[in-house]
Amino acid sequence: MASDSAVRPRRRAQHLGPERRRPQVLDAALRIAVDDGIAAVTIAAVAERLNVTRPVVYACFADRVELLDALLQREESYLLSGITEALPRRRVEADEEVFVDGFRALLSTVATRPDTWKLLYGNPDPAVASSFGRGRRLAVERCTRRLRPTLHAWGTGDAERKLPALVELWVSAGEGAVRTLLTGDGLWTPESLGAFVGAAVYRALREA
Repeated sequence: MASDSAVRPRRRAQHLGPERRRPQVLDAALRIAVDDGIAAVTIAAVAERLNVTRPVVYACFADRVELLDALLQREESYLLSGITEALPRRRVEADEEVFVDGFRALLSTVATRPDTWKLLYGNPDPAVASSFGRGRRLAVERCTRRLRPTLHAWGTGDAERKLPALVELWVSAGEGAVRTLLTGDGLWTPESLGAFVGAAVYRALREA
């Protein structure tokens, strides 16, 4: 009886089929990467996490390299879409509400998929550094486009020279807000932290 019960979950896993199993494999790989680092993600580790045999995982991905590529591509797409949502495609109005709404949108995406952000955002691991870099470049690009007309609307002196430094302040504040939400002890919600940081960034940029 013990032998029968040991193999039963593996039969069900095989019957699930590779197409339906792949998201579960990626979810398990993500959890391992967040808990123990990218280096800990192996076919064997994922199989153990899912309580299946290694051939079940190999049916989804040919090898560890393919598995990691698929994982990073999936999580990077979530990160980039989150940044895009936080910086909507419209001209930045010269008021505080735009900044608060942007930070709240960003932190809401973090709260929805915290493991994605834990894996990619600011992670020094070379395996994920390029994904983080693309996300940051997107944020800088979008913030620059939004902030330039705002500085001119405010009448900021020497606006073009100050623009890169102020964009860096804005993006860095976003990174700090993300870390605060991910490592916090429940003192902040995306809404309250977004309102606080958004208002602070607005005031800092407005007075520059």
